[in-house]
Amino acid sequence: MAMTLRLTDEEAEALRQAAEDEHRSMQDVARQAIREYTARREVSFAEAVDFVVRRDAELIERLGR
Repeated sequence: MAMTLRLTDEEAEALRQAAEDEHRSMQDVARQAIREYTARREVSFAEAVDFVVRRDAELIERLGR
């Protein structure tokens, strides 16, 4: 899927510099950043669910009866 990403001048320059430093394309660096961000969000959500389940285990058990 194609999309247009609008960046500020500062964001574009930071992305360009990161790509240059890593000898990669700006697109590749941006796509990796998106993959890492979405993976962290998935882990954060799973950790939050685990925390609530542990914290409220007794309540969840009672509600299940």
